[in-house]
Amino acid sequence: MLERLKVLSELYGVSGDERRVRKYIREQVEPMCDEVYTDNMGNLYAHKKGNGKRVMVCAHMDEVGMIVTGILDNGLLAFSAAGLDSRAIISKRVAVGKDDVPGVIGSKAIHLQSEAERKTVLLMKDLNVDIGAKDKEDALKYVKPGDYISFTTKFSDFGEGLFKGKALDDRVGCAILIELLKDTYECDFTAVFTVMEEIGLRGAQAAVYNVKPEVALAIEGTLCNELPENPRRKSVTKLNEGAVISFMDGGSLVPESMLNAIKDTAIQHNIPWQFRQGTSGSNDMGPVHIGLAGCKTGVISVPCRYIHSPVSVASKSDFENVYRLAKAFLRDGRFNEV
Repeated sequence: MLERLKVLSELYGVSGDERRVRKYIREQVEPMCDEVYTDNMGNLYAHKKGNGKRVMVCAHMDEVGMIVTGILDNGLLAFSAAGLDSRAIISKRVAVGKDDVPGVIGSKAIHLQSEAERKTVLLMKDLNVDIGAKDKEDALKYVKPGDYISFTTKFSDFGEGLFKGKALDDRVGCAILIELLKDTYECDFTAVFTVMEEIGLRGAQAAVYNVKPEVALAIEGTLCNELPENPRRKSVTKLNEGAVISFMDGGSLVPESMLNAIKDTAIQHNIPWQFRQGTSGSNDMGPVHIGLAGCKTGVISVPCRYIHSPVSVASKSDFENVYRLAKAFLRDGRFNEV
């Protein structure tokens, strides 16, 4: 599963341009499923037919990134970003467009900044992508407005029991969901690899109407903020303390029956777990729980340090425990209790 995550992490798949991720996942899941298809949004559905409840498990394919909005006369690229902090992306290497043109995110050198500028945060409008073009005409030979821009971070082991890479939100979920498809469950099971989660949960809004689930679960990467000055309650989650179970976030409130079913599954199987001690942000269950006549939803997540940046860090044991918990929830038929 970790080797598959490495492949997924290194694929480029900024929101709206998930085609490479979708192609790889489709190749992986087609031999396991009764039917595999996409919709007009670009969501990928992997369906295993059954006679029980309609259960949908989601993981989103897209990652935070940028898009070219214009090309300056000097050949630098103007861009727009979603879900990114300008402080985290300066001087990072990127790939631009369908040909993966190499570039660097540039800003004014510190030597040229005024004292006032050094005391302020550079905004996205102050940054450009440099692809080495001598002028606008030269740049247009390689890229164009509307091209996507992705970080090029490589996946690798990191420290003791950790790994680092880009797009862990939510390629960790995609890797786990592929693994879950290897088993058979006593339900009508649909795995949905959604698009455009990072720019408004758009794929999930279509998925709920296509699958019409009675119970739904999201497998996510979630924030982990363990800075030394933060009290535990502000760290939201902690690495190496197990699968994260959410009771609410900015988009949904997990029903008590669903929360208890997930939590009791972890306790019964001795799977390490922790509550998500924060309610900011949202995920694909936001639109799912209010779709159609309503749906019982839950979220299980992998804690990720430095989420929504060019590189995140996560724990191998947390990654494995999220898989174990999701699998046990499905295999035990706990979805029948909610």
